[in-house]
Amino acid sequence: MSKEKKDNKIRNLILGIVLDGVGMLSFVIPGIGEFSDVIWAPISAWVMTRLYKGKIGQAAGMVTFVEELIPGLDFIPTFTIMWFYTYVFKKSELNEPIEV
Repeated sequence: MSKEKKDNKIRNLILGIVLDGVGMLSFVIPGIGEFSDVIWAPISAWVMTRLYKGKIGQAAGMVTFVEELIPGLDFIPTFTIMWFYTYVFKKSELNEPIEV
């Protein structure tokens, strides 16, 4: 893995954990917190599409948007889950031989 890709991998993990924490902050302020989700949902979806390009990033952005809008689902770490999908699970799929 090139240094640039490794740097992006680490950067995306750190950003993902921080952004998941920001999304969970609405639990701290009862009542007002759910209103903040209306503002945070489109922002988090946009950030997700910037961190992960292509159709998978767009799909993850939509999932993040819906997850942030639905009350009570803020505990789901969507950015971290996407990081694991991209850098752990998807990577192992690429290493498997293709059956013809």
